[in-house]
Amino acid sequence: MKCPCNPNVMYSVCCQKAHANINSVATAETLMRSRYSAFVLANIDYLQKSHHSLTRPSKSEKRKIEAWAKSVNWVKLEILRTSQGTNSDTEGTVEFKAYYIENGQMGVIHENSNFKKENGHWTYIDGLHKP
Repeated sequence: MKCPCNPNVMYSVCCQKAHANINSVATAETLMRSRYSAFVLANIDYLQKSHHSLTRPSKSEKRKIEAWAKSVNWVKLEILRTSQGTNSDTEGTVEFKAYYIENGQMGVIHENSNFKKENGHWTYIDGLHKP
């Protein structure tokens, strides 16, 4: 299977590694890509695990996220810009666009996401949505 975050790469050599072991994620961008793939695959447990403990969604929010992730048709991920977020950093940002189809209409999530290492691995903190 091709990886949802990059159709030029197989899932088994890309995001599957992160989904199996979050400690293998070396950069904030890699975590962003693995989270996008988790949305596509409705891997809500990974989305929770990769979310910073201070901003992690509640169980009721988790169910809503899962229902929404399964209800849309994911199209593609476009990484626009990264700042910091390397293996040696503790914080970083990734600006991205995630395209999806919902009820026959194209939608896009355009966000500048904040990432921070927690317990030795990258986590998603929050994001500023852009118009």
